[in-house]
Amino acid sequence: MKAIADKKINWAKVRKRRESLGISQAFISRKLGYKYSSGYSNLEKGMVRLTAEKAAVLAEILRCKQEDFFK
Repeated sequence: MKAIADKKINWAKVRKRRESLGISQAFISRKLGYKYSSGYSNLEKGMVRLTAEKAAVLAEILRCKQEDFFK
């Protein structure tokens, strides 16, 4: 899948949404197909690019639109 490279994701906003819903990084990691919670943690830290496919799953988990991830 093509990475969402043209836009800057506001990970602080994503983290705040996740925490407000009481969702753990481990839960999201499993839903995104990572073996360990560090898979999603690395996304939130900006160390790994978010693919369009994973962005769609993340938006579904966080009950928001993908556009809400961007500044």
